[in-house]
Amino acid sequence: MSQKDKSILMIGCFDTKEENFNFLRQCILSHGERVISMNTGIFGSTSLFPVELESDLVAAEAGESIEGLRKKADRGHAVEVMGKGAGKLVSRLLTEGKIKAVIGMGGGGGTYIALAAMEPLPIGFPKLCISTLATKDVSRQVGFKDIFLVPSIVDIAGLNKIISPIIMNAASAICSMSNTERIFQEKSLGVIAVSMFGNTTPCVNQATRILEERGYETMVFHANGLGGKAMEDLIRENCFIGVLDITTTELADELCGGICSAGPDRLTAASEMGIPQLVVPGCMDMVNFSHKDTVPVHFSSRQLYSWAPDVTLMRTNGDENLKLGEIMAEKLNTSIAPVKVVLPLKGLSQIDNEGGVFYNSEINRILFESIKNNLQANIKIEEVEMHINDFEFSELIANQMIKLIELEKD
Repeated sequence: MSQKDKSILMIGCFDTKEENFNFLRQCILSHGERVISMNTGIFGSTSLFPVELESDLVAAEAGESIEGLRKKADRGHAVEVMGKGAGKLVSRLLTEGKIKAVIGMGGGGGTYIALAAMEPLPIGFPKLCISTLATKDVSRQVGFKDIFLVPSIVDIAGLNKIISPIIMNAASAICSMSNTERIFQEKSLGVIAVSMFGNTTPCVNQATRILEERGYETMVFHANGLGGKAMEDLIRENCFIGVLDITTTELADELCGGICSAGPDRLTAASEMGIPQLVVPGCMDMVNFSHKDTVPVHFSSRQLYSWAPDVTLMRTNGDENLKLGEIMAEKLNTSIAPVKVVLPLKGLSQIDNEGGVFYNSEINRILFESIKNNLQANIKIEEVEMHINDFEFSELIANQMIKLIELEKD
């Protein structure tokens, strides 16, 4: 099926917002596009326009009946079920090649369902949601997907001079995106995932330049929690031939309750997928908190540093580093592909260098010894008298990353 023969999928609760969705549909049609409508409303539908996928089909995809949801009268449960069912239907439509873009619209419940429905769609596939929650934190629902969120400004409860032009613009945007020619870079030797923080930027910039000069494409992720989760998820989608994990600071935040935790599954995907990885304990000298008054009381006596007004860093101590070494080793020991750990003995971050505010070679040594003592013998480890941001260190790990990839190919 050619792109012009595919449809734009419109998702929403037509039982409560039929006027808005009817207008959205008309706007899309005015661009010469086809529309498939999916109703995720629990208590009814609409007679204003055709609905190809009714709510009973959506509920059934999640293993429940629409009648059962109505009788149970549990809004939270119903929203979860409809989101699950919508996601399965979207996945099927994508596999069958029937859709080229997805657009949703809603308040709290409608937004959750629309975002859940878009979750199976690959990065680069056009997806847009007009939402009353667009300016709030919906990071858990969006995940690492490239979903365009458009603030509705007012509630989605009928047409008016504010919401109408927003819907018109959103319709124009999704129609344009659905017909954009996909232009990809020339084929490289493969894509390597790289983790980065402000404190390791010089290292990452130098390493990625070397890798790209050698014919590899790099994809850099900010190790701020969401970035780490995105990297792990994409590793599981088999997007990379290698992982250069320079910045593993998210492990420290997970251990100490910092704001940049990527969850307990950080540093597990490459091991599970059998992808070569070179790992550096970059920025594990620090835990990230927000403004200084947000640092937990039990850490008030610790060494703190204001990286920015809204970023407070806490220096990890010996006990934490002992545990972090055990955690890192435990995760890497499960790998079914080549792994190498490189330890920069002169410092782990921009502020962990001689004379820097977090410099403490004794505490770093605890981390290094813990990693070495807990890693299995088959995992190679190299200690170098370099700082993480030294050019020589970047050159070393870039070249070692390539060797690991080539070793796996052999």
